Amino acid sequence: MTSTPSANVGVVGLAVMGSNLARNLASREGNTVAVLNRSRGRTDDLLAEHPEAGFVGTFSYDEFAAALTVPRTAIIMVQAGAGTDAVIDELVRVFEPGDIIVDGGNALFTDTRRREAAVRATGINFVGMGVSGGEEGALLGPSLMPGGSDESWTTLGPILRSIAAIAEGEPCVTHVGHDGAGHFVKMVHNGIEYADMQLIAEAYDLIRRGTGKSPAEIAEIFAEWNRGELESYLIEITAEVLRQVDAETGRPLVDVILDQAGAKGTGAWTVQTALDLGVPVSGIAEATFARSLSSHPEQRSVSGSLPGPSATVAATGADADLFIEDVRLALFASKIVAYSQGFGEIRAGAAQYGWNIDLGAVSRIWRGGCIIRAQFLNRIADAYAQTPDLTVLLTAPYFVEALQRAQDAWRRIVQNAAATGIPAPAFSSSLAYYDGLRADRLPAALIQGQRDFFGAHTYRRIDKDGTFHTNWSGDRTEAPATSSH
Repeated sequence: MTSTPSANVGVVGLAVMGSNLARNLASREGNTVAVLNRSRGRTDDLLAEHPEAGFVGTFSYDEFAAALTVPRTAIIMVQAGAGTDAVIDELVRVFEPGDIIVDGGNALFTDTRRREAAVRATGINFVGMGVSGGEEGALLGPSLMPGGSDESWTTLGPILRSIAAIAEGEPCVTHVGHDGAGHFVKMVHNGIEYADMQLIAEAYDLIRRGTGKSPAEIAEIFAEWNRGELESYLIEITAEVLRQVDAETGRPLVDVILDQAGAKGTGAWTVQTALDLGVPVSGIAEATFARSLSSHPEQRSVSGSLPGPSATVAATGADADLFIEDVRLALFASKIVAYSQGFGEIRAGAAQYGWNIDLGAVSRIWRGGCIIRAQFLNRIADAYAQTPDLTVLLTAPYFVEALQRAQDAWRRIVQNAAATGIPAPAFSSSLAYYDGLRADRLPAALIQGQRDFFGAHTYRRIDKDGTFHTNWSGDRTEAPATSSH
């Protein structure tokens, strides 16, 4: 049993993410890492496989606490849910006021707010921290989104900066905000990731069905795109996936993989939260619903004979090159919308929950380590540096110019997809959102009239202050009313 505290940070939960994060921590100068796992076997294996890490192995929560220097700092890397609460309860039992408990799992931010309030009452600091980058990021340098108190950041800051990914000389970590802010931002990050992946998949599908090119040929197109304004991790790995040939059948691997996309819930959380906040994230929503549709083969199998359009796309030669360039521009434009909607949700969440979130800092920490890392994020950082209180991201000058340059192609692609029956829900909804933002006047006026007709929900007028109701079932005169929106 450890008798003298020797570790400045500890990790609880040694599955792949936890063990990789522990190894990352141990590899950085100044860190000594205590480790603990529910089953002793994982701890024994980690100690045996990585003696160079100098881990302090512990086998009970009391032993774990005794191994840590004050203020004790523990990072929990267990599956979100009841398991997290159980670990927190054990750590609260053995920790003291001023110590720090960090949840590095994919927790729902409302759970983090609840946990933070409960733990704060004991005098212990609780930090919900988003961790992006998967297993490789955890080992080599993730993007980190910690919330929690200012006091906890004083201790955590140097530790987290030591392990974070580096982008353009800056560590990809910032103190996002208090209580659940870190997990909120990670949730939206994942929502944007859903949209980005769906848009890329739609671009691939359009090119394949629209030009007849093979996956290997489309891989080269994506590789070329990755050398321009679309440069990103997701574009890069798309080329790699499309190049892969199945060893067993000799077919492109993408043709062998079942077309049913999985999901772990963060996309749905992003959409549900946006609905609660009253902010539109239609691109993220369509991406989430597209995964849902893909995962219902019983519905698709009985719907394959539904009538479709007579038109087809069969672009070849120079026409194919023009079509592919249109797809590229449509992808870029739709991507701008996805990020604008995501940052709009973060802005709304910050206002709702009293968080002071630096949106420019968020875009900078996503430039490395995380799944949505991209050259594009520098333009977002520039936009918020120029206008920190920017209401709608896509109205920044760089994006206005990009959308002006892309929109004719974007409209052609959405039109083509509709005419030829190629599903492009994220492209289409992104364009509809863009046009909704631009509109001088929306048909919501009619909806308000309908709501007042059937439910006396009232309406406001454009020419005078106040709230009004029309007596639809009587003489149809209008009278001032108390709002029931």
